[in-house]
Amino acid sequence: MKEQLKTMTAYLKTLWQKIQEPLRKVVSPLRFLNPKLYLTRLDRYIITKFIGTYVYSIILIISISIVFDFNENLSKFATYGAPAKAIIFDYYANFVPYFANLFSPLFVFISVIFFTSKLAGNSEIIAMLAAGVSFKRLLRPYLFSAALIAAVNFYLGAYVIPKGNQVKMEFESKYKNKRRVTSASNVQLMVGPGVIAYLQQYDDRSKTGYGFSLDKFENKKLVSHMTASSIRYDSISDERYHWKAQNYKIRTLKGLREEIVSGMVMDTLIQMEPMDLVFSKGQQETLTSNELRKYISKQTERGSGNVVQYEVEYHKRIATSFASFILTVIGASLSSRKRKGGMGLYLGIGLALSFSYILLQTVSSTFAINADTPPMLAAWIPNLLYVFIAYFCYRQSPN
Repeated sequence: MKEQLKTMTAYLKTLWQKIQEPLRKVVSPLRFLNPKLYLTRLDRYIITKFIGTYVYSIILIISISIVFDFNENLSKFATYGAPAKAIIFDYYANFVPYFANLFSPLFVFISVIFFTSKLAGNSEIIAMLAAGVSFKRLLRPYLFSAALIAAVNFYLGAYVIPKGNQVKMEFESKYKNKRRVTSASNVQLMVGPGVIAYLQQYDDRSKTGYGFSLDKFENKKLVSHMTASSIRYDSISDERYHWKAQNYKIRTLKGLREEIVSGMVMDTLIQMEPMDLVFSKGQQETLTSNELRKYISKQTERGSGNVVQYEVEYHKRIATSFASFILTVIGASLSSRKRKGGMGLYLGIGLALSFSYILLQTVSSTFAINADTPPMLAAWIPNLLYVFIAYFCYRQSPN
């Protein structure tokens, strides 16, 4: 038995020696993925402080917001009979990520001001600078943390939160009596090259339109005119743009001749959907970035002018994520000095700057919607202004 164990052990050693070298060649390039090669102990220390304070501030402020929101809406929940499961999973489970992402610049700023002031108060930053670490080098872990937060914020805002907003808006319309727009009148839109659709009245609850007409033009001449007393969207069909027309009549014009076809019910494909007909407040927040881009492109091709708020939302998601870098530099520059008065003054300045940033975002969005400002410019105006503030604070920071 001992001889067999020795033989097996020797065999395993020989086998390990044979595969060790090829394995080393495969694993060796992966060592460059080790973050310890790029982040020193100082970097990891600051990143841990930054991310930890950021998460803590989110939990603290959002918890307070939930308490106030629940207290404000408790009577509505009771009046409309909202079940506890829906309140927790449909409303607050989507309430938390939405507002956490919305006020992320504020949380970033507060976090940087708070923990950097604490480092300065404990003379840790003085020790870092005295050891030969420049302020520019000191900002590296700050910007690395800001990049992580910006990436998470963008992913949540572009792909995760819009899906949650759909559920949250359904809950609000059912249990908070926030009535959504469910009808439209006198809707006209281009559904294809030279194809114009018109609806006298549309009801989104039944997905039915009344007083429908569809005109086709070739070389600016009318070649076909279709009318229907009602038209209903088939939401269970496997195909998109599937509509059912009732009491329809189609007039086809061929020179001086006219052909008329009529019937009771007809299945047809018309390149329009219910969301193209009814515009609800906040509808742009329920679309992912890919859906926003496709929707904007489709509506622009149709000549619709009701896409400004969608364009602002699309660009604002990118601009808000980029704000993490700007506010991080401002916060670190303001709070990196040790001062006798403590961090109260600079925490107040930080809060004022972050709130003014959020206010400027809202105002600039209004400019795009009501004052014909280009949507991309309107979304980036706060960042463009605060870049200069960040540069000024950086230049005034300790060397």
